Amino acid sequence: MTTQGKIKILETIRQGQVGGGETHVLDLVRKLNKDLFEVEVLSFTDGPMVHKLNALGINTYVIETEKPFDVSKWSIISKFISDGGYDIVHAHGTRAASNVFYSDNKLNIPLIYTVHGWSFHDNQNVVMRKMREFSENFLTKRARTTITVSESNKKDGIAKFDLERAQVIYNGIDHEKFNPSSNYSDIRAEFGIPTGKTLVGYLVRMTKQKDPFTMVRAVKEVSKTNRDIIFLMVGNGELLGATKKLASELEVSEQIIFSDFRNDIPAILQAIDIYCLPSLWEGMPIGLLEAMAMGKACIASAVDGTKELVNDGENGILIEPKDPHSLARHIVNLHLHPEGRKALGNNAMKHIQKYFSLDQMVNKIEQLYIETVRK
Repeated sequence: MTTQGKIKILETIRQGQVGGGETHVLDLVRKLNKDLFEVEVLSFTDGPMVHKLNALGINTYVIETEKPFDVSKWSIISKFISDGGYDIVHAHGTRAASNVFYSDNKLNIPLIYTVHGWSFHDNQNVVMRKMREFSENFLTKRARTTITVSESNKKDGIAKFDLERAQVIYNGIDHEKFNPSSNYSDIRAEFGIPTGKTLVGYLVRMTKQKDPFTMVRAVKEVSKTNRDIIFLMVGNGELLGATKKLASELEVSEQIIFSDFRNDIPAILQAIDIYCLPSLWEGMPIGLLEAMAMGKACIASAVDGTKELVNDGENGILIEPKDPHSLARHIVNLHLHPEGRKALGNNAMKHIQKYFSLDQMVNKIEQLYIETVRK
């Protein structure tokens, strides 16, 4: 512990780019009780999230590696953790856990591992999936506690490799930041979106997991019957170029507004009418939580933690992955029935307010930290 008697925590994240896990870390360190905890952050790449943390006055460090189990960095990481005098190391995601477990076990520092969605999934070939299952089993066995962000992820871990010492702590949303009653900048005016047009939002890092190709193919289906629907696709990622290329090939570029990652996500969400997340797999999708908190009608793939969040037809709509026809059909239906769209959004907002608050999440993690140090 620090000289002030505080519990000293090192939060570790795989990258400095902005994603769900990184947003989770940002919210967590911002809300932790500063009278009880001293917190620092280690990221394995630089980027906007690192700059945000530093701007908040959180000591944030970078040890550059984009490799999991990067043995060449372990001695550097061990010295860093030893010099830091940490009581607990909390790793967020597989890459972070794979690069700190050795140091923590060597130094006898408790490791807490939050799984923001397992690194294995059904869209991998058999050899890759088995290798990922082995590595997750290896890491969870070396963690004092494993946190999963959904019951689905916990059940998968138990089924695949007899997951031990695990508990579910759902991601939480800051209802002050994501408040549909607040005033935000006029995004529709910024992008020149005419009054009366339905605006569909897709706000993600454009990766294989988030399946932007299905989103673009759904735009093509919608365009065959309706030109009063505009699509706003916000985010960067390795598939951004390929996504734009597909939109051009399908001749739907005029119906899609592409925008780089932005910091004003609440304003974007307030501006849209429908939120889409056609993911191939998820832990507990923070972007979907944020959209629901803003009272938006949401369409999402029926995968993993998403199925725990969305009650189909009540507070959102579930579709099968890789199904652009179903996605397009539901978009058009919500466009044509604004009252139904509003009802879904209101139910979504109430659900998030009741079960997925940031304070609930932080309180549970704080209690875990205290119990870990006591043990």
